[in-house]
Amino acid sequence: MLKGNFYHITEEAKDAGQVNITFELNAAHPIFQGHFPDQPVVPGVCMMQIITETLEEGLQQKVLLQKASLMKFLNMIDPVKQPLIDLALTYKAEEDGGWKVNATLKREATTFMKFQGIFK
Repeated sequence: MLKGNFYHITEEAKDAGQVNITFELNAAHPIFQGHFPDQPVVPGVCMMQIITETLEEGLQQKVLLQKASLMKFLNMIDPVKQPLIDLALTYKAEEDGGWKVNATLKREATTFMKFQGIFK
């Protein structure tokens, strides 16, 4: 789990089928020593983990990614230059018991990542 160490939530709003958070990245986290020295970049797998953790908190249950129909990394996130990120996440129950999820990581006019997929 990355929450509380790699990032912490500064703002949160929950509604039925929707979670919006603003989180602050920890630029001193050891991940950035290897990804990459002198030019820190948030790894894509960490962005996906933040989406997963946010969904789990919204649903109050553990989930596992089953299918990613869209996963676009549009801009790099430098935690020093851009420590605050907004995550907008929506989810809808599927007939088979899964969850259809749409998520966007952005800050102001810059979109960092877009995701659409199924979790179970």
